[in-house]
Amino acid sequence: MNLWKRTAIAAAAAVVATAGLSGSAYGHRPLEFDVSVSPQARTAPVDGRVLVVVTKDGSTDPITQTDIVGGVPFWGRDVDGLRPGRPVSIGMQADVYGHPLSTLDKLPAGDYHVQAFLNTYDTFHRADGPAVKLHMPCGDGQDMFSSPGNLYSTPKLLHLDPRRSGPVPLRLDHIITPASPVPPGGTCQQGNPADSAHVKHVKILSRSLSTFWGRPIYIGANVLLPAGYDENPGVRYPVEYAFGHFSTAAPHGFREDGGNAFSKWWLSASAPRFISVTFREENPFYDSSYMVDSPNVGPYGTATNRELLPEIDKEFRTIAQPWARVTSGGSTGGWESLASLVSYPDVYGGAFTGYPDPVDFHRYQIVDIYNDANGYFVQHEWDQVAKPDSRTPAGDIQYTNADENHYELARGNRDRSEGAWAVWEAVFGPRGADGYPAQVWDKKTGQIDHTVAAQWQSKDIRAYLASHWSTLGPQLRGKIYVYVGDTDTYYLNDAVELLQQQLQSETSPPADATFVYGRAKPHGWSPYTTQQWFDIYAAYVAAHAPAGTAMPWRGHEIAPQAQPSGGIVQTPPSRIPLR
Repeated sequence: MNLWKRTAIAAAAAVVATAGLSGSAYGHRPLEFDVSVSPQARTAPVDGRVLVVVTKDGSTDPITQTDIVGGVPFWGRDVDGLRPGRPVSIGMQADVYGHPLSTLDKLPAGDYHVQAFLNTYDTFHRADGPAVKLHMPCGDGQDMFSSPGNLYSTPKLLHLDPRRSGPVPLRLDHIITPASPVPPGGTCQQGNPADSAHVKHVKILSRSLSTFWGRPIYIGANVLLPAGYDENPGVRYPVEYAFGHFSTAAPHGFREDGGNAFSKWWLSASAPRFISVTFREENPFYDSSYMVDSPNVGPYGTATNRELLPEIDKEFRTIAQPWARVTSGGSTGGWESLASLVSYPDVYGGAFTGYPDPVDFHRYQIVDIYNDANGYFVQHEWDQVAKPDSRTPAGDIQYTNADENHYELARGNRDRSEGAWAVWEAVFGPRGADGYPAQVWDKKTGQIDHTVAAQWQSKDIRAYLASHWSTLGPQLRGKIYVYVGDTDTYYLNDAVELLQQQLQSETSPPADATFVYGRAKPHGWSPYTTQQWFDIYAAYVAAHAPAGTAMPWRGHEIAPQAQPSGGIVQTPPSRIPLR
């Protein structure tokens, strides 16, 4: 069944069936929602988190209208062993939390379209200790609202009054099914997208991840081959490993029909002949693993670099040497591209990192987790000032840290929201005593736990480079290129500047790193087009190749480097170091 599609007849029937419900029908008791699983949708007991969403807009399903700001109210509560037909109450219980209205009694009386949803949890008996309950994605990129196995109700139009509407029954009567066929006798995690002439797919069962999670865990990659790959069986190619969010699409939006500018260029004589690889590493916390070993998410660095990359090298004619491998990516992918080079300098030869997630936790976006008292506010004697989370280049605040963290908390406690703050806590921090990530700050109040914060040092890239430069410096000299808008939407340029200061202070050896800042540019700014980046990669790889190396993959003379459009370059000088 395709989620969120329902017929006009079904929608009209729901309105007719429920429009007559009012407060008087429930005996003037406080409002609560009694949510149950239909036996026709699921027969076995289920663990997970139940959400109830209300909206005045009936044009789309209520659950699609939730958001950090401007979204409609919803409330969530965990369930364990919920049996079909047996309701769970979503009301004023202490463990119910909502956004943007934290409690149900804050809802104004009125007519609302109402929908319930259940994000199901599996139990994982991890190798590191206690069993944990988390949602296992199924080729959906950890998007709960399209994830197979999750349940949702037919929306109802109801008159609700928190003081007198009493218990309102909602039945989870639909289950999301996989978008792609499941392999016979297998699971949806095993499937691969269909190959084409230039786009191939790889998926492996990871031994290290399966051991950690106590069940089979697969990771995969999308591989874009250059023009002439089949016609030149004796040629091996350098590789761009492009990190980022989960996707089954071809790298860089390539289309076999040449239906966009990049595709036409990629297949032309002008393009250097590279292999480009993107990764599929959805996991129980997020749509990407961050490509490092971590106590909560597991050994994804090991799985990626010691298991998956060798399989790619085996299946395709890569040049399996660090000098011929570059990393790239922006935002999540930016952090991953830099962390992969820093963690595995024996695997990669250079990182081209865009607007990365926080690379220094003195500026965890706008929070100094080591010294600040609170992640949401700056407290003064008589008042407090909210810490912003998102801004425009003009300086307008779009929402605060508290807004996004409270939104995530309503979607899922214990870092089960599938949100950015949750996965950062899972990747960067230690495991808590209960098996879930230890909280660096209280999710409701923002109060920082500095004992936990002190244990984030190993994932603080600036701090890690500072403490390991004597050994890493000789391996990383001239191999780090970072670019970011100087008014990044999420304040990520602040941490980049601290990283730059650290690397500029290194003298034994000097870092020779390059930092480029786009003047008044937001999150997502890049100084070059994708096509220009590949010319840069080709020049960089050629400059680092062993003397006398044949380079049939270059294919043409590399165009002179363009100056960053609208950008300013800070020391070192405005050129990408090729040596």
